Amino acid sequence: MRAAAPGRVSFAGVVAGRPVVSVELDGTGEPPLRTTYQPVVALVEKGEKVDAGEVVGVLARGPYHCAVSCLHWGLLRGDDYLNPLSLLPAWILRGPPSRLLPVIGVPEPPG
Repeated sequence: MRAAAPGRVSFAGVVAGRPVVSVELDGTGEPPLRTTYQPVVALVEKGEKVDAGEVVGVLARGPYHCAVSCLHWGLLRGDDYLNPLSLLPAWILRGPPSRLLPVIGVPEPPG
């Protein structure tokens, strides 16, 4: 997995039996925006500075709730959950729906 934006690793460990990486994003106010990636085995450590696109970990193999490994990507400000797609550039969102999961065996949306 790659960092969605530059920041500092605020957590790299296990939560409720799943590996998680969390990155506080630079210059996003107080409290800062924080991205979360799970289940992702960290290749970074807490406190480490990361650039946008830098590899922060590898997707863990389940079994979890998905038949195949899948990424859960989150965005928070404090305790408030936000839409992580808001971090993507507008030109990506104008196109077909974004796919964040493996598409093997996943049907195309209608229309």
